[in-house]
Amino acid sequence: MALKQHLDDRIRYDQQVENSKEYVLPFIEKTHAIEAGTTVLEIGCGEGGVLLPFIARGCKCTGVDLAQVRIDLAKNFLADEVSAGKAEFFCENVYDQAFVSRYKNAFDIIMLKDVIEHVPNQEAFIPHIKQFLKPGGQIFFGFPPWYMPFGGHQQVCRKKWASVLPYYHILPRFMYKGILKLAGEHEVVIKELMEVKDTQITIERFEWIIRKSGLKVLHKQHYLINPIYRYKFGLKPRKQIGLISAIPYVRDFLTTCVYYTVG
Repeated sequence: MALKQHLDDRIRYDQQVENSKEYVLPFIEKTHAIEAGTTVLEIGCGEGGVLLPFIARGCKCTGVDLAQVRIDLAKNFLADEVSAGKAEFFCENVYDQAFVSRYKNAFDIIMLKDVIEHVPNQEAFIPHIKQFLKPGGQIFFGFPPWYMPFGGHQQVCRKKWASVLPYYHILPRFMYKGILKLAGEHEVVIKELMEVKDTQITIERFEWIIRKSGLKVLHKQHYLINPIYRYKFGLKPRKQIGLISAIPYVRDFLTTCVYYTVG
């Protein structure tokens, strides 16, 4: 049973705005000032809702996404901000040379909210996006660790039992795909979920890539209950217990979301 935000663009956008205002912006602000003139890039911006609270602070925001339909929605929802020159949105690949040339050393803050788990070859991708930072700039990552109960994004499934069944995404690929087919999921959904399985990222591997990329963790927060679960499941957000956060690998199974700023 797909959730309403998976079917309604406006609901999804409004939830992005609220979650960004209450959780993402305050988290980033702990390590970087957010004020008039701050330049912000969101990679995988979707409908653009995450950027609106930053625009309200006077930031100059750029959103990029590979899906033209998402960029069209962002331009529609944020039409006034785009017209005023406060925001711009592009359907582009950040690997394209034209994009690199245009935005090298251009941003104070780069954001990837629920995006890095979809990106292939993260070991190459994270060092690549470093070049878009100004000196002293920071990158924000927010993502669900692979081994958490719904780390496979199976909540997007249309069949209710397939969308609420935890942990089965960590089964061998053929078994996981077989269960999705048994549930009657559309091939497009199965393809998307298989891509997440292929690009799975854990807390340990993420932190290893950050170190290998010459970046340092500036601030982090692990959540027992992801802030967006108040929309998905009506659950109150809760930070992870410090002891659990400190235990490698165990924390991956019990932490539904992590926020990091690196620089």
